[in-house]
Amino acid sequence: MKKALLKLVIVLAALVYCAGALAQVAAPATNQAPSSRPSGSFSPHDLNGLWMTASGLTAGQQLVDPNAHPPFTPWGQMRFDMSFPSLGPRDVAGKENDPILRCDPDGVPKILGSPHPFEIFMLPDRMLQIFEKHHDWREIWTDGRGLPKDPPELTWNGYSVGKWEGDTFVVDSVGFNDVPWLDYYGDPHSDEMRLTEYYKRVDANTLSISVTIDDPKAYKSVWVGKPHLFTLKPKWALQEYYCINEELNSYDRDIRIPSGVDGGKPNTKADTAKDGKN
Repeated sequence: MKKALLKLVIVLAALVYCAGALAQVAAPATNQAPSSRPSGSFSPHDLNGLWMTASGLTAGQQLVDPNAHPPFTPWGQMRFDMSFPSLGPRDVAGKENDPILRCDPDGVPKILGSPHPFEIFMLPDRMLQIFEKHHDWREIWTDGRGLPKDPPELTWNGYSVGKWEGDTFVVDSVGFNDVPWLDYYGDPHSDEMRLTEYYKRVDANTLSISVTIDDPKAYKSVWVGKPHLFTLKPKWALQEYYCINEELNSYDRDIRIPSGVDGGKPNTKADTAKDGKN
């Protein structure tokens, strides 16, 4: 009896050992610790991680150059003339009407150039972008679907699909509403904009993003942006950052009212929205 029990214990121990060994053999390489990779190595098709614009905490470093935009169409010129940015030579204290001043989302590509980090998660059927600013998020489909010919609704971040072309991840997007600006300087876009983004892993710590804007309603030709670099921040975490009404009230109290705009009367949220639609 004792010999039978001893034999059973030995057999069970062998089975457990073999199962563990098989599990180690079958485990995919992606489950290995990052430290197992040689220093400086990376996969060009791996965009996962938390990224921060390489220009640092300097506002206004955008993916489109406001000094190099194509000629406006009449519609584009009208919308540009209606904008009063918070940066640059067209800034009029107290009259700024960037949609973000009423807590509207930045939209893309503007939020990509914001001096705040964002995180990329690559899933089997999509890529997710989570932005620290206003805790915005975006979904880019990679399951082979195409862009809708007639988007069911117009949204802040549009409808996006992505695919690999060599080592460049190309994202095409349509279906944007026309509220956000393209940059901090008041350059508009319409609901006809088609945005193309190009993501390329330059090295282990650097990501390059460039954009092309095709918006015949706002511009007379295609707007091609230069590559913008982002740095991997593996030890960072996204922080809480929301746009709240108290911030708007502080702006009215500290800037808009003292400037004497609108006769020195407070500019309400409704007034700000009206300014953006005149």
